[in-house]
Amino acid sequence: SRPGVLPPWILAPKESAPPILSALYEERPCLVVNKPAGLLTQAPRGIDSLEIWVREYYRNKEGKPADANLYVGIVHRLDRCVSGAVTFTRHVRAARKLATQFSERTVGKAYWAVVEGTVAPDEGTWQDYLHKRHGMAQAEVVSADHPAAKHAVLHYRVRGRTETQTWLEIELETGRTHQIRVQASSRGHPVVGDGQYVSTTPV
Repeated sequence: SRPGVLPPWILAPKESAPPILSALYEERPCLVVNKPAGLLTQAPRGIDSLEIWVREYYRNKEGKPADANLYVGIVHRLDRCVSGAVTFTRHVRAARKLATQFSERTVGKAYWAVVEGTVAPDEGTWQDYLHKRHGMAQAEVVSADHPAAKHAVLHYRVRGRTETQTWLEIELETGRTHQIRVQASSRGHPVVGDGQYVSTTPV
């Protein structure tokens, strides 16, 4: 790893969400877009979300009226506080095919996180048992014999460091609620700016 190196987005000035959809890739019924931090992937009616942005994108592209009932398939999600690539589809068949690929883990996904403190060694695997707290959007580490415990495994590699923070590239072997955030925080390395899991570093 290279001392003093963090990803450019952690060093850049904080900006508000872009007013228009940022499309990264589009081929036939598949659309990959950049979800900004602070925006829900999907939300109940009346709450802003990336899904609404995608519907508006298709309405404009296809010349549909504002009240048109457009199908938009969501095959995976990112937490509200997370930015990154999210895939949508325009047709049910494409959504089903992609959902199968995600569930069978034939799609490669890498996550970047800047966490507090010095993570060592430079590569490793974290294994825990997690429990999603009832009625709350929050998870916690529990013992293996907890009745609702679910095994959580991730693999990480250090990409850069400063004196106080570490930039990690992470591959999830399991997909639990807030898995990266919970596992990192439980080791004393909360994701920078994640106050829900005891980060004390503002962003």
